[in-house]
Amino acid sequence: MRDRLFANRWWIVVGSTLALTVGNGPIGLFSFGLFIKPLSTEFHWARGAISSAATAGHLCAAAASPVVGWMIDRWGIKRVMLPIITLYALALTSVGLFTNDQVSSFILLLAITGLISSGQAPLPYAKAIAAWFDRQRGLALGFAMAGIGIGVMFVPQVTRHFIETSGWRAGYFALAAMVFGIAFPSLALLVREPPAGARLARAGAVAAPGASVREALAGGPRFWIIAVAIFLVSSVVNGTFAHLVPLLTDRGFSATQAASLMGVVGFSTMAGRILSGFLLDRFHAPRLASVIFLVPCAGVLLLASGTGSIAPLVAVIGLGFAAGCEVDMIGFLLSRYFGLRSFGQLYGYLFAVFSAGTGFGPLVLGYCFDLTRSYTVALLIFAAFSVIGSLTIGRLGPYVFPSLADRVPANAMTADAD
Repeated sequence: MRDRLFANRWWIVVGSTLALTVGNGPIGLFSFGLFIKPLSTEFHWARGAISSAATAGHLCAAAASPVVGWMIDRWGIKRVMLPIITLYALALTSVGLFTNDQVSSFILLLAITGLISSGQAPLPYAKAIAAWFDRQRGLALGFAMAGIGIGVMFVPQVTRHFIETSGWRAGYFALAAMVFGIAFPSLALLVREPPAGARLARAGAVAAPGASVREALAGGPRFWIIAVAIFLVSSVVNGTFAHLVPLLTDRGFSATQAASLMGVVGFSTMAGRILSGFLLDRFHAPRLASVIFLVPCAGVLLLASGTGSIAPLVAVIGLGFAAGCEVDMIGFLLSRYFGLRSFGQLYGYLFAVFSAGTGFGPLVLGYCFDLTRSYTVALLIFAAFSVIGSLTIGRLGPYVFPSLADRVPANAMTADAD
């Protein structure tokens, strides 16, 4: 009965969207800035030290992502993901129970939490959608990843409410409840993988199986081009977001105003994901990414200028728009350059790079602030990162695995792959 009710493949997109509203981005990254000042006040820790905890979490998530991808390729999405979601909720609860005043203990706890969070990331949902969709793959990925933007709109607001009314520990308890209460049923009821060969049977064609992990990593520069660009842009966008609340409150914004701007980030992220998904099916993805990856440059330069009034709003809209495209690009570019044969593992490696950038960015901002009492130097460095990322991603060349409907003759495809 349930299978008939949710037979349409777009229900998989709906389930992915809902689950990603409480993915490790909205939960672990976009809400983290709300905890920096309360933790500093209670434990007298420097912002750089607190940022180190976030970095440890993201680096552990990076290390675990390829393993999660391998597990999903081997055992399937639900068998792996449902236990991970449960463990992630329990880990967030344990952070709320933390009472030790040693920052090293807090770093260790967030490292463990980050390790587990690697499962509640876009990887499994992108794999499911890539398996079900071909010509509309970009649009489907865009709608699913828009869930992250929706989460950025409401998760920090809910978290801020609990922090202001009941303290920072209640904020972590709220995050745990949202993860389990939204992601678990969404995945269990709506997200599924097609039976073997079903996607190709519907398409009426035989697709190339794709590259193995070894072929992708050692067969040319494409994988590493994507990796470098993703690392740089992830450092810029997510590093800035991790410190956005303290950056704005340092400049006279109230915590409520700063959290409201995070809501604007969520809206622009959601819009960016849907628009980029639509455009990915119509334009060459590396060229599109090259343009989009320049947007954060303008955003961080606006923040570095210290200009008040509307400048911070424009900056966060631009950064949010770029954030709405980067994760979508990972899944789409992988499927078009390396196929679906080892999609889970390869996505895991690239998401590890993305997570490493997400951890590196806050560290740069945190320690630059501790050294200079300002974020300006780090933001100027980030502007350079954005330009380099844009120039790098534009060097990928023609698709190796284009849409089945647009598949070029075999000899031409072979030429593209060389």
